[in-house]
Amino acid sequence: MFIDIARITLKAGDGGAGAVSFHREKYVSAGGPDGGDGGRGGNIVFVADPNLSTLADFRYKRKYTAGNGEPGSKKRCSGKSGGDLVVKVPRGTLIKDAESGRILVDISGVEPVIVAKGGKGGWGNAHFATPTRQIPRFAKPGIPGESIDAVLELKLLADVGLLGFPNVGKSTLISVVSEAKPEIANYHFTTLSPVLGVVRAGEEQSFVMADIPGLIEGASDGVGLGHEFLRHVDRCRLLVHVVDVSGVEGRDSIEDFDTINLELAKYSAELAERPQIVAANKCDIAAPEDTLRFRGHIQKLGLPFFEISAATGAGTLELVFEIAKRLQELPPIKEYEVEEISLSEMESKAKNEFAVTKQDGVYIVDADWLGHVLGSVNMDDYESLQYFQRVLRNSGIIAKLEEMGVQEGDTVSILNFEFEYVR
Repeated sequence: MFIDIARITLKAGDGGAGAVSFHREKYVSAGGPDGGDGGRGGNIVFVADPNLSTLADFRYKRKYTAGNGEPGSKKRCSGKSGGDLVVKVPRGTLIKDAESGRILVDISGVEPVIVAKGGKGGWGNAHFATPTRQIPRFAKPGIPGESIDAVLELKLLADVGLLGFPNVGKSTLISVVSEAKPEIANYHFTTLSPVLGVVRAGEEQSFVMADIPGLIEGASDGVGLGHEFLRHVDRCRLLVHVVDVSGVEGRDSIEDFDTINLELAKYSAELAERPQIVAANKCDIAAPEDTLRFRGHIQKLGLPFFEISAATGAGTLELVFEIAKRLQELPPIKEYEVEEISLSEMESKAKNEFAVTKQDGVYIVDADWLGHVLGSVNMDDYESLQYFQRVLRNSGIIAKLEEMGVQEGDTVSILNFEFEYVR
């Protein structure tokens, strides 16, 4: 089954916590803090795999998690970094943020791309030793890895896209000019998924052609299969519009041509301006006056026109040479640029995001990131409590509590840890 869109969840590894440890050795007094740093969390890396052609694998596995960094240990030993997770996708896959639709990366090249970064490991208590604080009993927690709800969208990498109504001979044409072997039959929607074929126009010249199925009137609005597959025309540098001029389907060639172009314009104004070559197919069984009438319509539009018969191969070689010539004059296949994160989205993803509410006289602080901080604090150690207080003040939580009218002795709850507020 051809699957070209999927939604998945990515979770990079969390950084390991720093260690609280003190040097212990016989005959060595006051060895000092020697807690090591936590290991880095693993990244989630995407790479293009030429052996993949659909996103079918992502129907069955939707959550991808990289390894967490290990905590630090004594003797200033750092924790082991979490392993990176490598995810293979077909070339041409766009990775988008599911919430905003922002393009995160276009997997069109061969280089691996980090999509979700692992968190840094926390510092061990050895980092916090000073002349006035010689026995720090706290360490920093690891930073959580990035978590992303992502949409994968496959947009085929092809130089040329074949357009036209069902049963006009697109599949036959691509089978004649390339090694592709699509299903060919005398009924509509024989082709249910895009077909790619490599066309050779000389010893050192070739291009990739795609047969785009399902285009009928209303395709841009989801009628037929067109809405699902119009996205695969987006990257094509050149469009070859195949039209049946024989009339065996009982349709008018001019109306067919204008209808498909209208659907392109509805889907994308940019796509409607893409260079086109018109191939009048089934000329071997068409009435000469019908072919001549259609030729006149195309010539008025100033488009290149070729009479072909995909079934017999007549005119197909001349069409291939013209395509190759045109491609030499056109820019390379389109690659999508990464869209910068907006200010509002940046603020929503801020590490120190929090909310404070008051219920039954208790000030409740909602901040998931504080869980890692709380886990590293020794509530029986004065210096550790001072560190926790600095985190609350630097993040703006103390200022928010005071703005809401907190008084000395009031109860504050942070992730079910309750304490009395003291100025």
